[in-house]
Amino acid sequence: MSNEENTKQEEIVQQEENVEQTVDSAKNTAGNLVSSFLSLKETNPKVFFGSIGGVVILLVLLMTMGGNSSKPTISGPVLKDLAVGQRYVLKSANAYDPAATVRLVATPGAIAAYDDTEEKDRAGACQHIVQGTPVSVLDFADAYGKEKTYAKVRIEDGECKGHEAWALAIDIQ
Repeated sequence: MSNEENTKQEEIVQQEENVEQTVDSAKNTAGNLVSSFLSLKETNPKVFFGSIGGVVILLVLLMTMGGNSSKPTISGPVLKDLAVGQRYVLKSANAYDPAATVRLVATPGAIAAYDDTEEKDRAGACQHIVQGTPVSVLDFADAYGKEKTYAKVRIEDGECKGHEAWALAIDIQ
């Protein structure tokens, strides 16, 4: 071995000894703190239990005092209590675009399997109705554990007047 390798090995050994000494001193300090805190239990129990209570109160305060009340609340579309025989208008609850259309299907639940990637499907007979079209509610269907999820509607105006189909109840306002 060369002198450089010996010197490097000696430095490594010294660093390891320093780390061990630091760990030992940290253990000793922690042990001294714990033993002095536990001896406080026997010499002055009021201070001991008072300090534990203070820490608990601080933790409870930190857990309850969080959050920012200035955050805006999230609001979603308002569901109307629809009734059979009443007139409403179609309005897509999830679209910001006023030119968006509302999808009508032949059976309730078919909306979940809907895919309009083909242009010919978009141009189907009375499948995509413009928002604001007046409709009458004829019937309801439950789905996913919720009542009145789908509504059967009859279109009251436009080129599809008299056509009956199913729509999501949330899209009827």
